[in-house]
Amino acid sequence: MYEELTKILRESNNIVFFGGAGVSTESGIPDFRSETGLYNAKTNYGKSPEEMISIDFFEEDTSSFYDYYKKNLIATWAKPNAAHIALAKLEEMGKLKAVVTQNIDGLHQLAGSKVVYELHGSVQRNICRWCGKKYDLNYIMDEKNCHNGVPKCSCGGVVKPDVVLYGECLDDDCVKGATRAIANADTLIIGGTSLVVYPAAGFVNFFRGRHLVVINMSPTGADNEADLLIRDPIGKVLEEAVRNI
Repeated sequence: MYEELTKILRESNNIVFFGGAGVSTESGIPDFRSETGLYNAKTNYGKSPEEMISIDFFEEDTSSFYDYYKKNLIATWAKPNAAHIALAKLEEMGKLKAVVTQNIDGLHQLAGSKVVYELHGSVQRNICRWCGKKYDLNYIMDEKNCHNGVPKCSCGGVVKPDVVLYGECLDDDCVKGATRAIANADTLIIGGTSLVVYPAAGFVNFFRGRHLVVINMSPTGADNEADLLIRDPIGKVLEEAVRNI
């Protein structure tokens, strides 16, 4: 199977990677929808993870939102894994044209990927709701910049993560760029996602290219259409396939 993937990569010149939480879990970042994430939210806050990171809860109880957000969605220690690094190498070769990710950790860029469509935003970017001033992750994690755990701008406004919370719409420009990249791809690799989060998961329907590859440990909605289906850890798969091109 790995040899077949290498062959597909060799033949392709317009590859797009569409990924989800399974890519980041290999860097040690837990999926907040996991049993642990659900337990933490229900036990400590009496709400589901989806409720905790909704725009309604952000506006209703910003202090509790940030308490949960910082403890469960931020992993300042996380480093790019073999999958991130292999994809960056594939882009460097001129074969991979874009990464479309549902993740918000910024690890693809840290690995060296240049063209990354972050459908759900990024924890690395934060914006004042009053004046629009931008801040990095270090700023909002520094308690000196916070009041009751809520990061404040120099103008006094509340700083919000540039993350698409439940109840918010995806960024139009990001959506257009991602769907255009997928529609123009000759090979689409779906990895680390079960394709259950919409509308993002629906973007794979724009693909009209030659090869559809699915790399995921559990079943996905695209398994039946895949030319190649691999049920191994994505870092191991991509590292070996890219190394042998």
